[in-house]
Amino acid sequence: MNSPFLIAGELEAGSHRLVQRVYYEDTDFSGLVYHARYLHFLERGRTDYLRCLGVEQRELLNADEEGLVFVVHRMEIDFKGPARMDDVLTISTVTEKAGGAKMVLSQEIRRDDTLLIAAKVIIAVINAKGRPRRLPEKLAAQMLTAAESAG
Repeated sequence: MNSPFLIAGELEAGSHRLVQRVYYEDTDFSGLVYHARYLHFLERGRTDYLRCLGVEQRELLNADEEGLVFVVHRMEIDFKGPARMDDVLTISTVTEKAGGAKMVLSQEIRRDDTLLIAAKVIIAVINAKGRPRRLPEKLAAQMLTAAESAG
C-alpha cells in the first residue's frame, strides 16, 4: 500500500509534521473536538518528533544507570479555532531551546492553512527517580540543528 504520509510524520525544514484525522471519539456532543483531546494530538506530535530524530524514549530510560525521562513541566495553549470530526490536522513541532535540564518546544495544530492551536511546551528532563538531569549534549545539539534548518 502506498501511503502519502509516514506513520511517524516527517521532518521538513527543521519542523516535524504529523498528520492526524479527527475521529468521533475526539469530539464532544457538539461535534467539535473536545479541548482536552488537543493534548493527545500535541503529545503524539512531540513523541513522533523525537522518533524521527532517532530518539526512542523507552531506550533513554534504560540507556544508563540513571535513566532519562521527559515530562511536561508547563504548557501554554491558545485555542484559535475548532476542529470537527473528519478534519485532517497537521501537528507541527519545533525546538526553541534544548539544554540544561529542559527543552522548550513550539507546537501548532492546523487544518489546511488555518491555525487552530498554538502551544508552547516546556519539557523537564529528569532521571528515573524523578530528579532533574541534564539533557545529553548530543541530543540537545541534534534538536537545535533540526530547529536551525527551519529558520
